[in-house]
Amino acid sequence: MIVVIDFGSQTTQLIARRVRELNVYCEIYPFDIDASLLTDLQPEAFILSGGPESVTERITPRIPDWLLESRKPILGICYGMQALVAQLGGRVENSPMKEFGATEVMTNGADSLLGGLGDVLPVWMSHGDKVAMLPNGFSGTAKTASAPYVAMADAERKWYGIQFHPEVTHTRDGNEILRRFLFDVVGCEASWRPANIVDQLIVDIRAQVGDGEVLLGLSGGVDSSVTAALLARAIGERLHCVFVDNGLLRMNERQEVERAFQPSNTMSLDLRVVDARSRFLDALGGVEDPEAKRKIIGETFIRVFEDEARELSNVQFLGQGTIYPDVVESAATRFGKSHVIKSHHNVGGLPERLHLRLLEPLRDLFKDEVRQVGLALGLPDTLINRHPFPGPGLAVRVLGEVRAAHLDTLRNADAIYLEELRRSDWYDKVAQAFCVFLPVKSVGVMGDARRYEYVIALRAVTTTDFMTADWAQLPYDLIGRVSSRIINEVKGVSRVVYDVSSKPPSTIEWE
Repeated sequence: MIVVIDFGSQTTQLIARRVRELNVYCEIYPFDIDASLLTDLQPEAFILSGGPESVTERITPRIPDWLLESRKPILGICYGMQALVAQLGGRVENSPMKEFGATEVMTNGADSLLGGLGDVLPVWMSHGDKVAMLPNGFSGTAKTASAPYVAMADAERKWYGIQFHPEVTHTRDGNEILRRFLFDVVGCEASWRPANIVDQLIVDIRAQVGDGEVLLGLSGGVDSSVTAALLARAIGERLHCVFVDNGLLRMNERQEVERAFQPSNTMSLDLRVVDARSRFLDALGGVEDPEAKRKIIGETFIRVFEDEARELSNVQFLGQGTIYPDVVESAATRFGKSHVIKSHHNVGGLPERLHLRLLEPLRDLFKDEVRQVGLALGLPDTLINRHPFPGPGLAVRVLGEVRAAHLDTLRNADAIYLEELRRSDWYDKVAQAFCVFLPVKSVGVMGDARRYEYVIALRAVTTTDFMTADWAQLPYDLIGRVSSRIINEVKGVSRVVYDVSSKPPSTIEWE
């Protein structure tokens, strides 16, 4: 077992996921956890996460003394490395040259973690401080043009530090670096398997629900569908699913969900369809701020679910398909150490007075892990490999105020985009693709007549975990074909643009 010590990084859970991918069991605990709580766990080693703070400040998170005194192997990542340096007698200082995003590091080739990976290693950085002097016992094993020490090793104590993030997919050989630490340095055994996830989740659900009944908001997306299958396996007929048509759905989505969850198809569920289109659009009238939109949608969803729950005698729980990227971006991690990126409608958007208890069995899993759970539960590949769709729906893809006419424009454009992606065999090559309605107008010409109409942005990304992502390099002819069709077939659009932003610094969704 490995314990990850959380200093508030947006990718802390991603570290744990990478460790579990290597079939080593892992749990996350906050940096200020009491040593007594780990007595029964007996971890083999510790990984120290990154974090948003600076060790150069007077009061910052620290590595607990008992951890350093345990003499267990340690891998410090980003802030974790800087905390090791600062607390062991080295020196960290503010750097005039910040390093964020893709960076090349130069290695010396002699380190157990980095040796043999090449003299130059492309990595993902996210820091504004640099290590200026190493503590006693450590040697520098990598550097960049602006930082003399971005990796360090004390092979005798099995203590290591790396300034970059091996857990993100953009660091080449990041998994290999973690593998070397787990197996070559620590001596772990690869004895944990993903099948354990399903069994444990079912046990946890039954323990939490008891004899109660669950109301689940089913959107037809990957997360809510897997949640439905999992709850159906755990509690059977005590699960009641509600599909809310909130007027913020993609084209034909309501009909597709009703078809997919008919008793003769994927599974037999108690599925209720609620038409709440006017209720949501009325609530969103005049609202432009994305955080306000998300919270209004979250509150309205809850009120709709509560209305449905009153018709059922013993519903005590509200089931949701919340997954970890939703949680970490809302700064609602188990210990609340992260910084807010945006409030998700099913995390930060929940009203304070909620009359149902929350049940979120996928809360600690990433998208690809959710898909593995879905396959283990027998869901069809066509369902679980569908592109993600945000809970607030098209409300966060119509920038500014949500209007019915803008939603219709976006639906039509989005349907064309996805149709062309499928036709060209690119749909399954990207992790997520969608259109965004921009509330700005652009001059155009059609049939010798002047047009002054709206702009549609195309977004497509490649990623495995949705914590980091690159923009997809779609073929120019495909982008051109999509643009031509949207401008010619969708009323009210005069221009189409393509988004080439990565995450970070951007998010995948625009709001």
